[in-house]
Formats: sequence, C-alpha cells, structure tokens
Amino acid sequence: MGVMEAWERPLLSMAQEASTFGTAKAGGAHEIEQTTLQQAYQFCQTLTSHHSKSFYISSAFLPKSKRLAARALYAFCRVTDDIVDRPLPGASSKHAIQAQLRVWQQNTLVGTPPQNDLVAVAWSDAQREHKIPMRYAEQLIEGVYRDLDKKRYDTFEELAAYSYGVASTVGLMSMHIIGFSGEEALPYAIKLGVALQLTNILRDVGEDWRNGRVYLPREELEAFGIDDDYLEAGQVDQRWREFMRFQIQRNRDLYQEALPGVALLDKDGRFAITAAAQLYEGILQDIEAHDYDVFSRRSHLSAWGKIRRLPKIWWESRRYQIDES
Repeated sequence: MGVMEAWERPLLSMAQEASTFGTAKAGGAHEIEQTTLQQAYQFCQTLTSHHSKSFYISSAFLPKSKRLAARALYAFCRVTDDIVDRPLPGASSKHAIQAQLRVWQQNTLVGTPPQNDLVAVAWSDAQREHKIPMRYAEQLIEGVYRDLDKKRYDTFEELAAYSYGVASTVGLMSMHIIGFSGEEALPYAIKLGVALQLTNILRDVGEDWRNGRVYLPREELEAFGIDDDYLEAGQVDQRWREFMRFQIQRNRDLYQEALPGVALLDKDGRFAITAAAQLYEGILQDIEAHDYDVFSRRSHLSAWGKIRRLPKIWWESRRYQIDES
C-alpha cells in the first residue's frame, strides 16, 4: 500500500483491535418470524432508496443476501445519524439524545431486537449472518455521538479520526458482508471511509455552518486566510477556490489510494464497491462545475449522471483483480 501517513496509524490500530471482538449477541435474531424478517429487510431497502440513491444503485450489483445486508447496514447507520441530527420530539437536550442512543445500541447490539423495530431486526440478522464484529458498530455509534460535543476540528488528523468513526467503520463492516482476503484489506477500507466522509464535508459546508458545525480543519482554513466571517458570507472568490482545489485534490488522492484494495474483496462485490466510491467521487466534479459554491447549493449527481458512469466504472473495477489461479 505504500508508506502509511501518520494519521492512518492510530486508525489502523483501532480497526485491528475492533476486528478481534466477537459478533453482536444477536442470539435470538434467528427466532424472529420469517415474515417479520422479510418486512424488515424490505423496509431497509425502501429507506436506502429514499435517502441514498448512490448507495442503492451501487449495492444493487451485489448478490441478494449481500445486497439485503448492505442495505440493512445503511439503514442502521441512517437511524444512528438521525438520532443526533433529527432527534424525536421532546429529545432536543443532550441528555435525552444520549438516552436514545443507549436504547438504540441496546436494541441493535445486544440480545433479541424488538420485533416492532424493523431496522434493528434486519441489522441484527445481518450482523449474525455475516459475522460482523460488534465493536465496529459500537465505534460508529461513538463517532456519531461526537457531534453532540465537538463542533470543530483543528487539524486533518482530528478530522480523520472523526471520519474513521462515522465512515471507515461502515467500510469495515461492509467488508464482512462482501468478504475479504484478510487483515491486509483494513488500511484500504479505512482510507476509503475517510475519502467518502471528506466528500460529504466538502459538499455540506454551507449546511454544516448553518447548523453550527465546521468540519474543515481550522489550520487549513487559516492557511488560506479563511475565517468565520468568510464562511458566514458564503463568499466564493479566488481564495476560496484555491482552498477548495487543495481539499478536492487530497480527496481524490485518497480515493485513488483506497481503490486498489477492491482487489482484496470477494469477486462478486468488487463492482459494487468501485461504483459506490466512484459515484460519490463524482460529487467533487459537480462542486467544480459550479465554481466551488457549496454555500448556496448542495452538490449531487443526477440519476442519469450516475447511470452513464456505470459502464466506465465496471471497466475500472476489472482493473482490481488478484491472482485467483
């Protein structure tokens, strides 16, 4: 994989430590009625389709059992994120949100999930079926929990650690669903997660600012002469363009360094992961096409923009092969 950056080492240690934990104690998940389980997986598919067209499209290229599990994973992540970003009525206080997260963690990681919580039912079954280490899911919940306290990041190293919690953990769990060759795949999953989260951050600068959050590293903002007044004004000028070019180039480098790890996945999952990465990377092109304005609009790819990329992505995925003779 080449020389490992300093920010990667502690993240790899966390991933290695988490991989040694057992799977979730979903001992009663297999006792859930088949009709309820089917309804649960269908609900997760509908939720995924509604909230993330890119993930829904890319996961469609997985075999059925892996596709259902991947969408259950997405639904688990979606609900976890929503507990912090869109809390239930009456749960606006930090204490109430903490309590919700504890209940959610209990329902999804320990024992038999409540049968009226379809996401918990599907996710618990997927964890058991694909032997996903419980600690990865715990790390994700801990990462999302950070948003209750931490609104800013001083360095890229701090931001990468946050990105590990909310995104790299998703890649690490996805590897267990797809199948992978061994521990050598971990650094690639970590790096891809950071790349995906950085794309989120660059896309959502304006929205995050309005929500009282700045994920862009303070050191790097200051290096380009950008302060809070600048972000409040949402000004797109040469200084902002240069800052965004720097961020986008690093983001693209992360994608390029992560994608060779696709070769370490089971063959039937390589196209899906390549598609997920490259469809998301396409958001960077949209940011550029709109002159780096991430204040007044949310960059995205149209449905046609995603579909027309698929043949090229399929060909790209063929590059990531290993000797299987």
